[in-house]
Amino acid sequence: MNSETTTAYIGLGSNLGDRAGNLLLGVRGLMEASFFVNKLSAIYETEPVGFDEAPYFLNMVAEIKVAGISPSQVMARMLRIEYLLERNDKTLKRPRTIDLDLLFYGSQTVDTPFITVPHPRLHLRNFVLTPMNEIAPDFLHPLLKKSVRELNDLCSDNSTITRWNPNLKAEMQAMEY
Repeated sequence: MNSETTTAYIGLGSNLGDRAGNLLLGVRGLMEASFFVNKLSAIYETEPVGFDEAPYFLNMVAEIKVAGISPSQVMARMLRIEYLLERNDKTLKRPRTIDLDLLFYGSQTVDTPFITVPHPRLHLRNFVLTPMNEIAPDFLHPLLKKSVRELNDLCSDNSTITRWNPNLKAEMQAMEY
C-alpha cells in the first residue's frame, strides 16, 4: 500500500436469512469493490437495539485500506453492496439482510446530507465497540478524543452481546439426543 492509503473501519450486521452467510457476502463485496480487507473481528450475536421484536443480529467490524477515493465514494460502494445483497429498505429500525456502516475513515470528519463520519452513534453501541475494540483498541475517535478501548469501557449500552459460535447450536442439539 502506498503513502496515500487510508485505514477505514466498516461495521457489518445482519438479522435476516443466513446471517453469517450475509456477513461473508458483505466482506466479499468489500473486496470486489476494490477495498483491501486488512482485518476482521470475530462475529458477535447481538440483541437488536431499538427494534420491536426483531431477530438477533450477527455483527462484526472490518478494517479496510483504501487509496484514492473519498469517504463519499466508499459509502456509495457500500450502498451498492447492500443493494446487491437485497437490502432495498433503508428505513431505520427494520430487520435487514445486510447493513454496512462506515464507522471511521482515518481521522477525517465528514458531515454532509449523504454521510457523517465518524458514525454519529458508534460510541453508544456495544455491538460496534466490542468488535472494533478487538481489532483496533487504540484507534482514537477524531471528535471525542478517546480511544476505542476507552469508549468501549465507558459505553452505557447494556444490550446482550456474545461472541458467536456457529457450532454451539449443533453441540446443544447433539446433547439433547
